Amino acid sequence: MDSTATRLSVMQRWALMLSCAAVALVVASMAALYTALPEIAAATGATQQQLTWIVDGYTLALACLVLPGGALGDRYGRRRMLLIGLGVFALFSAVPMLFDGPIWLIAARSAAGVGAALVMPSTLSLLTAGLPEGRRGVAVGMWAGSVGMGAVGGILVSGLLLQFWTWVSIMAAMSACSALLAATGCVIPESIASARPGFDPWGTVTSAIGVGMIVAAATETPRLGWSHPLVIGAAVGGIVSLAAFALIELRVAHPLLDVRLFADRRFGTGTASVAIQFLVSFGMFMLVVQFLQLILGYRPLISALAMAPMMIPFVTISPISPWLAERFGLRLQTLCGLSLLGVGLLAVARLSVDGSYFDVVWPLLIVSLGISLSAAPATAAIMAGVSADQHGIAAAVNDVSREVGAAIGIALAGSILAAGYSQRIETILPMLPQQLRGPVSGSLVGALAVAEHLGPQAQPLADAAKAAFVHGVRRAAAILGTVTLAAALAIGLWAPGRLRRRTPPVAAPSAAQGTEPDQPDDRPTD
Repeated sequence: MDSTATRLSVMQRWALMLSCAAVALVVASMAALYTALPEIAAATGATQQQLTWIVDGYTLALACLVLPGGALGDRYGRRRMLLIGLGVFALFSAVPMLFDGPIWLIAARSAAGVGAALVMPSTLSLLTAGLPEGRRGVAVGMWAGSVGMGAVGGILVSGLLLQFWTWVSIMAAMSACSALLAATGCVIPESIASARPGFDPWGTVTSAIGVGMIVAAATETPRLGWSHPLVIGAAVGGIVSLAAFALIELRVAHPLLDVRLFADRRFGTGTASVAIQFLVSFGMFMLVVQFLQLILGYRPLISALAMAPMMIPFVTISPISPWLAERFGLRLQTLCGLSLLGVGLLAVARLSVDGSYFDVVWPLLIVSLGISLSAAPATAAIMAGVSADQHGIAAAVNDVSREVGAAIGIALAGSILAAGYSQRIETILPMLPQQLRGPVSGSLVGALAVAEHLGPQAQPLADAAKAAFVHGVRRAAAILGTVTLAAALAIGLWAPGRLRRRTPPVAAPSAAQGTEPDQPDDRPTD
């Protein structure tokens, strides 16, 4: 193949860098405030429930609106939606610099999530629709690596900012970065679908309600429990809404999302793989960050630095993983990548109260290697399953899978951890005064606060609470790891094999020979 046919222009390179930077910023914003929550509570008087929604309001708005955001990009311009989204994100990220009450902060974060819902699908669809086919794999690999780096980088940068300034500096940095990206993004070329059918309002409403209710149910599960009526009601309502969405999309002339795409092996397995990856990784983040801070005693910044080695596979492996999938097949790479995720979680399940940083870092590297191997090929499979006119909505499906998977992963890990802690700590509660049982049974943080207040004689209480907490971590990691290995086998078996490469004939036969040149074949092999 002539190298000039796939050489990127200056504008294409700039679009690639801008897309990677924008998606990293949006993902970093999901994790950046975790380290600042104690300071936000002290500065604003926010309750624990309000703190939860300061973080989750952003994720909920993003998950609800990313499908319509991708469809709008296809119909009215992906660059236009990217710039509008970055502007909205910048504007509302700056609101906490003027108003710092918890209600203002929740509203501002939710509005920033609306901007993020326009940004995320636009970044990926700009790459896949605007780059030569021969360069899309590397571009998708760089984009997927940027997603992973954004999650870790958000924790790292926010911890660094908190060393010198207040939590408001995190919001100021996100606003400034978004405004800069919006200003520089004006020069990249527009990308728009060749056909622009009418918008699907009923599909938009039912998809937003369905995804939103499922994410809300998962968000409230660690606090209320799986059996709480609100959690059950939200989950059932979400499932019913998504069922209504599927029926609507099968009947309308111009659906928001053709649900028949999920029957395609590339599109379906790519979507399932992305959801499992984020379910596992965000569940693991929740377990490991607490282990680093509560068991090893690391400060927030040191905890973020401790997770920084995860970025090495994201930088080195993600860009070449689509090429590996082309060479060895989506099935093999999906099976290997997801299996590594499961093995990493089972390694986390071996942590102990006396564990060291080394006991944490090598499971993190295994998990990040698994994500680096499987994330970009899964995303590329989703995008390859649709026409160029549908790249925006396909990118949105990729993003919805991430958000829903992350929410469910956090809910599962948090619930199993809480159940494991409660089961073990119950054995020592009868030995405590009645007024101390509530804080000790609630969480390890409460138990350590009680032990610190009581003085050195309470060291056995602190040790027992830490042992109960680690028991919960081990149980949660073991269950997540087992589920991931089962999912790896199921998704790997369903995934298609290696794609037959498009190779032109060596020499076109002459007309006198009476034969036609062989047609390229890109069907997946089994």
